[in-house]
Amino acid sequence: MISLVLFLLPPFFFFFFPTPAWTLEFRYHNNREIEEFLIQVNAANPEITHLYSIGQSSKGQQLWVLALGVSPRQHTVGIPEFKYVANMHGNEVLGRVLLLQLINELVHGYRNNESWSLRLLNSTRIHILPTMNPDGFDVANKDCYNSQGRYNYRGIDLNRNFPDAFARGQQVEEKDREAEVRAVIAWLRTESFVLSANLHGGAVVASYPYDNGGSELMGGASITPDDDVFIHLAKEYSHNHASMHRGNLCVDSMPFQEGITNGFQWYRLEGGMQDYNYVWGQCLEITLELSCCKYPPAQELPSLWSNNKNALLAYIQQVHLGVKGQVFDGSGVPVQNAVVEVRGRKNICPFRTNQHGEYYRLLLPGNYTFTVTYPGHKVLTETLNVPYGPDQYSALKHNFLLQRKARATAWALASTTQTDTTPTCNYTLQEKAGGAMTGPTWSSLAMGLSLAAVLRSLID
Repeated sequence: MISLVLFLLPPFFFFFFPTPAWTLEFRYHNNREIEEFLIQVNAANPEITHLYSIGQSSKGQQLWVLALGVSPRQHTVGIPEFKYVANMHGNEVLGRVLLLQLINELVHGYRNNESWSLRLLNSTRIHILPTMNPDGFDVANKDCYNSQGRYNYRGIDLNRNFPDAFARGQQVEEKDREAEVRAVIAWLRTESFVLSANLHGGAVVASYPYDNGGSELMGGASITPDDDVFIHLAKEYSHNHASMHRGNLCVDSMPFQEGITNGFQWYRLEGGMQDYNYVWGQCLEITLELSCCKYPPAQELPSLWSNNKNALLAYIQQVHLGVKGQVFDGSGVPVQNAVVEVRGRKNICPFRTNQHGEYYRLLLPGNYTFTVTYPGHKVLTETLNVPYGPDQYSALKHNFLLQRKARATAWALASTTQTDTTPTCNYTLQEKAGGAMTGPTWSSLAMGLSLAAVLRSLID
């Protein structure tokens, strides 16, 4: 692991090279510079950061993620997982800058014992992927509207390449999807992400699922079972943004009431990442369009960061909405793949517990009836009063304790298991959950980026 190897650097290295909390510039950093910045942050702050790769781009560049939290290397039961993803379209570049600044802000706040940062990192594990499409960025045109660089190295729009629950006759095998898309799909299987946002450009609006549509169409919108939560999440960003909530910031876009829109109502999109996160990943994700110009002039970056800073932080805090806990079987053992459903919110793929028996449901304050189902056990129904959790940095904690069915036979158990698991809803989490390095180790990375080069770049 990179973080372990950099532990071996001599102490004077960190004396001469201050943490990036005081050195990050407002400019566009290329992919190598982002990589080096993440390495430096991880090396200087190993107690709260963990650097890992989720895979490689089509051209072979690493897709680096920095995890931040008091237990950054692995999941902790009861601590929700959050993620930000930027630069999915290579020519929509503001998100790269904002996420580097966000890392800088979180680390700086923690090192200075600022309460907001301490509370956020003590209660949340935050994953940041500054660029999902480094190949596209390499060829991007610095034009507000030019599409050069939008696609990946193979000329594919990554936000049209995910499996789509509403697509008809879709036969694309997962192995045949783009490398960047496969990496994100695998990532979702290694972490129980609860909340997410992906950062784009070309408009100023918070867009929420569904992007594509089935039968649940209302007033031109494609409605999810958690529509009220999605609207709340989108408004949380838009109203904490300096001006997004005004809803009419770009001359070439439609007016957006309160700065939000249902994705389908704006324009139909098949194969989008936010729908995939919600349907198959049990992760509520929205799309943040953050600048009228896809490649804003560098001199505007400080003000754009100022516009988005509070919103980026406030949105992370919303991961503590609703209720969380574990499901235990009749022997008191936490169980994976127990179905945890909320009455009136029937998801395409039912939400299930992870390998630690955990569930997370983002819900607005109110009374909700939960139904918990697990093979060989009685169906459990309970009604909970859910308070507002983000202000306390913790959702309501409630564990479900199941009772075994009397004289359950092996045949009945197998039959129930078959009923509960469908071929299109695969919840199996990989063994190395917790941000395992799926890309190269330090030794193989060194073939393309020597330690000496990293040191030299930090000196410059």
